[in-house]
Amino acid sequence: MSDIWRLLPWKTDALHLLEQQLKDKIFLAVSVLLCLFILAEVNYPQLTPQTELALFAMFGLMVVFLNYPIHQRLADRRVFRLLDVALISGVIVCFGYVVIQTEPVFQEFWLDGKPLGERAGAELQLDYIIGGVGLVLILEATRRSIGMTLPLLSLAFLLYAGFGQFMPDWLFPHRGYSVQRIISQTFLHSQGAFGIALRVMFTYVFLFVLFGTLLERTGATGYVLNLARRMFGSSVGAPAKVAVLSSGMMGSLSGSAVANTATTGTFTIPLMTRSGFQPAIAGGIEAAASSGGALVPPIMGAAAYMMLEIVEPAVTYLEIIKAALLPAILYYTGMLCMVHFAAKSRKHTLGEAWNLEPNETHTNDQETSREKIFTVQGGIFLAAFVTLIGFLLMGATAFRAVTWSLLVVVAISLLNFLGRRIGNRNSTAQTRIGSVDLLKAVDFLVSPCKRAAQSGVSLIAAAACVGIILGVVTLTGIGGKLPSTLLPLAATNLMLALFFLMISTIILGMGLPSSVCYLLMAILVGPVLLDLGVVPLAAHFFIFYFGMMSMVTPPVALAAYAAAAIAGSGVMATGFAAFRFALVGFALPYAFVLRPALLWLRPDGGIPEVWTVLGIFSLTFVGTVIFAAAIAGYLFSKLSVSARGILFIAAAILFFAPISIQFAWIHGVVVVASGAVFYYNWQRKEMRHETSD
Repeated sequence: MSDIWRLLPWKTDALHLLEQQLKDKIFLAVSVLLCLFILAEVNYPQLTPQTELALFAMFGLMVVFLNYPIHQRLADRRVFRLLDVALISGVIVCFGYVVIQTEPVFQEFWLDGKPLGERAGAELQLDYIIGGVGLVLILEATRRSIGMTLPLLSLAFLLYAGFGQFMPDWLFPHRGYSVQRIISQTFLHSQGAFGIALRVMFTYVFLFVLFGTLLERTGATGYVLNLARRMFGSSVGAPAKVAVLSSGMMGSLSGSAVANTATTGTFTIPLMTRSGFQPAIAGGIEAAASSGGALVPPIMGAAAYMMLEIVEPAVTYLEIIKAALLPAILYYTGMLCMVHFAAKSRKHTLGEAWNLEPNETHTNDQETSREKIFTVQGGIFLAAFVTLIGFLLMGATAFRAVTWSLLVVVAISLLNFLGRRIGNRNSTAQTRIGSVDLLKAVDFLVSPCKRAAQSGVSLIAAAACVGIILGVVTLTGIGGKLPSTLLPLAATNLMLALFFLMISTIILGMGLPSSVCYLLMAILVGPVLLDLGVVPLAAHFFIFYFGMMSMVTPPVALAAYAAAAIAGSGVMATGFAAFRFALVGFALPYAFVLRPALLWLRPDGGIPEVWTVLGIFSLTFVGTVIFAAAIAGYLFSKLSVSARGILFIAAAILFFAPISIQFAWIHGVVVVASGAVFYYNWQRKEMRHETSD
């Protein structure tokens, strides 16, 4: 008997290891199936729209329950591993039920002989049970993958839908709805979990996440980082500046703040922390830089293509690119200045990882090999960029363009990989591709799918959870009540209207990908700005910017969540750091609404003169630098409170004062006051140097 008890722990460990191996294989299989399903169905759709999204959500939630335990401390307990199995089975049952009750091929299994869509308002009891369990699974998957905030927000909206008749006047009361009606609206039909939020994630965002992970796997991300590192060399705060520049470049390709943070942050955040930046600060810089990537032309993510469908009068893709260029330059100028001033203020120094001198122990062959790899990485990055832009300019849709770009990257990478494998063989060896080479090639194709699933399934769960909120918004009509309340409050004051819309956009956009947030706000609150006489494209960019800023606005800041996970820092500390570094992004939308020339537009929608654009851009550029110095509290030396106040006022005038002859003297005062602050702090620096000497 004692021998049996001695063997039990070994048997338990062996069983746990076997379970983990099986779990890893299932995770890999589902991840690959998810990516292949999206690529095939987006480009060559065969299923009904709700079936597509149901399968998309099913695969995504399965990966969530495979990858995220109920709690880190409870992950090894067998009872909770069995609970995960039960939840995965529940996902298959609930979402599979939607597929079977929707897809015509399963017509013989339809209840009452009708598809689910035609049973709206007359659902069966089984429909409600499945829908209720499905909502619980979505909330739990979201809690596991991104935390409690978004599920709690969804629960608040569900309670609002059920108890609207008891709400005070300032909370937009309504007649209230039954549990069955709420389940029908938020899960069983296409206005809730299977609505526009999940549709955008399915059609656009996940493909760009896969695109980013593939570029990372090929080494193109490393190429971008090396390029940025060579640009900044050994300047103060170089790791953070590299993070800002590389995240902007990569963000233009991925278009997703969270995916961009997960992709480039894996490299940049550890480098920043090793060079002296606090983990929360490093994560905040990466999150803020990644959130701005979706605004960098020429790709800009999914929202740019949504503008093509929504903006009236219609605009072309090139007009959107041109409009986005100057604000993107100003955003990243502000971030680089803030990073520089913050690094100067905290006296950060470069770590050993940023020594750009070659190691003397490396041989010439090793250096040549690294240079070749660097060149190949650059070629892959260039090929991806050119292919994507080329197909977009030829009129291809975003998902078709990124699909072709994926294929080009895969083809070039595989040819390079197999060529190197053959080239590394001895001259007497056989040059045929062996089974080992094929296995490694398969691994090369599979690993991006696994990484994309790890990075993207949290977005799938979040989009389904956001769909619950959107379903409640549609059901209760709060989406129409909010703008109708805001407009009378600010009917005679454009700045007040912009402020209220900023707040409502950030609040209602909490936890959404920037593209989804833009779509939601453009529909709900976009008409308010148009009624106030704002240039249509400027109004849509205003909404898009603050939808993007919701990625770094606590308490719900998904990009900061991703950065905090990599940095090992607190979520709130990282979120507030990201908010501070992205503050210039909160000022720019006001600037280009008040000065449409920053978007290459006149107030009447025409094209302004080049000199007008350059003059306004120059003033705003100076305001951006001044604003960054005021936030960082450093210029040539530490700034006093009064000096920071002067710079804040100067920046506000340069950003927001109308450009006209009667305000020319104001800009003169700003320049003089700012120059005085610059000169005063420069003198203080010189005096300290003389004293130290």
